[in-house]
Amino acid sequence: MSGASIYSLADSTHARQESAQWARFAAPASTAEFCNSWLALLCAQVDRAQGGLVLLGPGDDGSYSPVATWPDASHNLVHLGPTAQAALQQRRGVVQEGTVPATAAAALMIGYPIEVEGALHGAVVLELKPRPESEVQRVLRQLHWGSAWLVDQFRQRNVLTERQRAERLALATQAVATALQEQALRASALAVANELAARLGCERVAIGFSRHDSCVVEAISHTASFDPRSDFVRLLAEAMDEVLDLDQAQVHPPLLADAVGGLAQAALSSARGEAAVLSVPLLDDRVPVGVLVLERKRERPFDAQEFALAETLGQLLGPVFALKQREQRSAWQRTTIAAREATQALFGPRHPGLKLVTALVLVAAVVLGFATWPYRVSAKVVVEGAVQRAVAAPFQGFVGESFVRAGDTVRAGQMLARLDDRDLKLERVRWASEAEQMQRRYRQAAAAQERSAMTVAAAQEQQALAQLGLVEERLERAILRAPFEGVVVTGDLSQLLGSPVEQGKVLFEVAPLDAYRVVLHVDERDVAELQPGQRGQIALAGMPFDRLAFTVRQVTPISTAQEGRNFFRVEAQLDQAPPRLRPGMEGIGKVEVGKRKLLWIWTHPLIEWLQLTTWRWMG
Repeated sequence: MSGASIYSLADSTHARQESAQWARFAAPASTAEFCNSWLALLCAQVDRAQGGLVLLGPGDDGSYSPVATWPDASHNLVHLGPTAQAALQQRRGVVQEGTVPATAAAALMIGYPIEVEGALHGAVVLELKPRPESEVQRVLRQLHWGSAWLVDQFRQRNVLTERQRAERLALATQAVATALQEQALRASALAVANELAARLGCERVAIGFSRHDSCVVEAISHTASFDPRSDFVRLLAEAMDEVLDLDQAQVHPPLLADAVGGLAQAALSSARGEAAVLSVPLLDDRVPVGVLVLERKRERPFDAQEFALAETLGQLLGPVFALKQREQRSAWQRTTIAAREATQALFGPRHPGLKLVTALVLVAAVVLGFATWPYRVSAKVVVEGAVQRAVAAPFQGFVGESFVRAGDTVRAGQMLARLDDRDLKLERVRWASEAEQMQRRYRQAAAAQERSAMTVAAAQEQQALAQLGLVEERLERAILRAPFEGVVVTGDLSQLLGSPVEQGKVLFEVAPLDAYRVVLHVDERDVAELQPGQRGQIALAGMPFDRLAFTVRQVTPISTAQEGRNFFRVEAQLDQAPPRLRPGMEGIGKVEVGKRKLLWIWTHPLIEWLQLTTWRWMG
């Protein structure tokens, strides 16, 4: 064979390989195939390229792994690792000189990072034969120009991922909206099952809820009613129980070849003619409340994206169904669940704060149940004078003058007020003149020795003198005086000068300053505890820091209504009256009635009220 024929055959083989690379580049089956074809085309265009490497990542551990090599996978490119690491760290083009370990020949390594919208996706490293600086710059420009295809590929992948995420979110949102449209739990679950069966192309969708550590099938798509004892429903319940027991989603056939699926899922799939089964838990605050089971023909197994969609549905539908479950619970069920949760929190491994608070409450209950404390009855208090004298109008008249008002301190005999006495003075002059006239008649009759005239004149004179004495007495009583030394409790005539007063009307009340009594208005629920001789203390609003001791003297059997409640009047005597004490002061008084249990002291008002209310409603 001639040399021309050999070259022609080599060119033909190279052309076919390049054509195949362009075909895979134009329609790649995967990201790895796209990167391999792109790297082969790039290295074919770079003069004297000896090898190439594409690394993508980062993975779950943050590392970058090779996805494409040139000329083939058997070519050792480990020596390109430092250049790739430098390009990733510096996030720019890197040129390094080195040697090829296999041949010890000098080589030039060029690394370039792959960035998409500020996110680092990997790096490209080329192994070249040494060349001048100008040619190195040209290779860098080629590498920068060619990396745009990788950037576009990753950008398209990001767009596709976002579109798929938006579609999953739209489907999940529609499922949640469907669940919220129905009030009843079963109707809501059935509507969601029908919706998912139609949207995901499933043969059957079932929803079950956790009850007493097992799952009960609640709804099956396109099925109004079903027999829970049938074999199919039993297999569904077992598949749901398996998901709850393992606390993770299950898919059959498994997504990975070496993964092991659940036994209950495999049994359900076998019973349905080797159907594809996907089961995910319905979570409410990471607590499973039910299970969603999807079934499809075996020709369309569930992929990773549908698996992620089902998990999203479980996280979104779980709180909705849990809320509907709580709304449909009876009062007894709510009480039972609350008691069970409280017991688990109290005796479980968590919630140390609740355990501490419970222990403190128990200790407090024991202390309150056995410890005793002085029990005191509280009541509103009013201070009154021990003797309270009323000064009334002695006759009908008019107010002439007023010298004191309520609150003034007066001496014994001090003038309080004076009634208008002008009419009385005129009447006194009239009767004095009448008496003098009768006396002259008497003298004239005596001179004439007319005994009958003398007798009449003497009688009339005595009558006039009696009337004069009565007028004098009324003049004296027109001046109102204090009966003893004390304080004016009520009465102020300074604004009533000239006003008429009726006979017997009380104008002033005077109480002594050295004798007081305490009046307690005790609630009818506590009056049975009080007896004469008990001790207590009062605190007045005018003297809040002073505690005045007293002794109960009398408990009256008469009640008065105040503010819608009945109060009994209890009188007591102070041991010592301070100088600042005045009648009419008010405050709070407490009477010691003995020792009681602390628990009884704090709870007896409520217990008595409950007893009375129960008696009233029992009929």
